[in-house]
Amino acid sequence: GASQPGGGAAAERRGRGTRTVGGEAGVGLNHLHDCAMKLLTHNLLECHIKGVTNKYPFLVEAQQVEQTEVDFNPDFLRRMYPKLDWKAFKDTAEGLKLEGLPDSVTEEMLKSDEAFLRAFHHILLEVDVEEGALICPETGRRFPIVKGIPNLLLNEDEC
Repeated sequence: GASQPGGGAAAERRGRGTRTVGGEAGVGLNHLHDCAMKLLTHNLLECHIKGVTNKYPFLVEAQQVEQTEVDFNPDFLRRMYPKLDWKAFKDTAEGLKLEGLPDSVTEEMLKSDEAFLRAFHHILLEVDVEEGALICPETGRRFPIVKGIPNLLLNEDEC
């Protein structure tokens, strides 16, 4: 979390705060980049190691999680919900100590439950895993997340 040149006002406007998993929230640790692994991204990734059959979902081990304010758009959430694996999404959120998601979602919740939609929005789009790892559920192979970018490159013998 060192300050980077040019981070100043632009980074503050993005409203980025950092917390260490298991630690206290910190505000004002600014970053120049906007790249970050959101739980939306995580929900769409799978392990591509040759011979692996249990490819999804990756386990998430987070050392640094940031919160970034994103404009609330319930229509986007309604369009994205059918594309998500809800159980994987909820399990990952709980693993990151993010609460407030129901076990299942009804059409009525998607249509008009603002408290649900705001919790869904926050966890899907405003939580960024900045540092940590994605772990293949079958092999335990760790893929690092550095500065919000998961590195899923395989070694030659894994292709």
